[in-house]
Amino acid sequence: MDGSSLRAVGWARSLPLNSEVKAARDWARAHLKSLGWTSDYPETVDAVLLAVSELVTNAHAHAHSSAQLVLTWDNNCLHIAVHDASSKLPTPRPPSTDGLGGRGMLLVDAVADEWEARPCSRGKTVIACFRPRAEPSGPKKR
Repeated sequence: MDGSSLRAVGWARSLPLNSEVKAARDWARAHLKSLGWTSDYPETVDAVLLAVSELVTNAHAHAHSSAQLVLTWDNNCLHIAVHDASSKLPTPRPPSTDGLGGRGMLLVDAVADEWEARPCSRGKTVIACFRPRAEPSGPKKR
C-alpha cells in the first residue's frame, strides 16, 4: 500500500426524535470499545461521549429533528458527524446564569480538537474531531 492510501472505518445510526440520547452514547461507546479506546484512551472516550450527547440533543431539541449520527475513524481523527433537518448553524453562546440550556456548543468546543458546521441541502451537519491522547502516567517511581 502506498502512503497516499487512506484506511478508514465508520458506523452510522439514525436516531428518531423520540429516541433517548443515552442510546446514542451507548452505541458510540460500543464502537469506541471495538477500537480499543475505552481501555487505552478513557478520557478521550468521555469527551467523545459528551460531544455525542450534546450534538444529538441539539438535533432533537433545537432542530426538532431526527439525528443521523456517523462515527468515522481514519487512524488520525475520530470524526463525529450529526445531521439534522434544521438549516440554522450552531454557534457557541457566552455562558449565562439566566437559563439551564445553551451551553452545548461551548462544551463541544471545549472537548473536541476541532469542530465545524456545514449547511446541507436538507439541513446541516455538525462535525467534531477527536484525536486519541495517551492518558498521563502517574508519578514516576524512583
